[in-house]
Amino acid sequence: MFNTGGMVAVDLNADLAEGEVFTPADLALASSVTSVSIACGFHAGNRAVMRATAQACVARGVIIGAHVSFRDRDGFGRRNLDVEPDRLVRDIVEQCAVLAEEVESARGTVAYIKPHGALYHQMGFDPMVAASVVEAVSHFGHRLLVAQPGTVVIGLAHDAGLRTVPEGFPDRGYVPDGRLAPRNRPDALVDDPGATARRAVTMVEQVGIEAVDGSWNPLTVETLCIHREAPTLPPGPRPCGPRWKRQVSESSRSPVAIRRNLPVECRPTGHRVRRQRLPGRRGRGGIRPAHRRRH
Repeated sequence: MFNTGGMVAVDLNADLAEGEVFTPADLALASSVTSVSIACGFHAGNRAVMRATAQACVARGVIIGAHVSFRDRDGFGRRNLDVEPDRLVRDIVEQCAVLAEEVESARGTVAYIKPHGALYHQMGFDPMVAASVVEAVSHFGHRLLVAQPGTVVIGLAHDAGLRTVPEGFPDRGYVPDGRLAPRNRPDALVDDPGATARRAVTMVEQVGIEAVDGSWNPLTVETLCIHREAPTLPPGPRPCGPRWKRQVSESSRSPVAIRRNLPVECRPTGHRVRRQRLPGRRGRGGIRPAHRRRH
């Protein structure tokens, strides 16, 4: 988030490539944001949809990130898994390398890493999971991690010399400790576009958000995420697009601009890999480290 000459600017991101094909709804969402986190195959998606999403992003000048997760396609990456630290590092690096291949085939680059689902939440409070994420991100050129502000991983990332981009979720409820409300709660999702727009403005202008119990959560964010729901829920994009952006502007006391706020390139550095097959393209597979890292 920036304030330049009275105009507040913030990045707007969405999570895509979480289906088996790239749909018109995906295209509409990609056309409405400034950065897109692309699923890397472990919780959803495949190589073909990664590539199609990357092509759409490159054509629109949208920044691309790796949406990594636990190896959990059956649970859409939302189950808390107990994964050995070195295994988790290798899994994250593998996902990023697979996505990088498809993005480079679309003449683009991967700019950042943003964990998904249970991995995103666990790195916020579990130091071992956070350390594995930080180590994996450290293999990439820009060393950039999107994460929830005020969580365990933020401090570890800073200690490792990584740049973090704090993220807010205007279409999600927050509990009083600043974390997202669990999805099994009735107040976990905010479905009304107008309410979502007002919450986005509140996060940017007032640097915080009201929790589900009415208390105030201080929250400094540089990017806002608008979700598109999991394939198990009714299809269609969550409220985001030109109309939603107009509602943001109309709800704001000062001008709010949706602005690119992320760098444009991230490549793995100094990490040996070997190929392993993943779904999506015959004869081409994921990339994983050839050796086990020791902690």
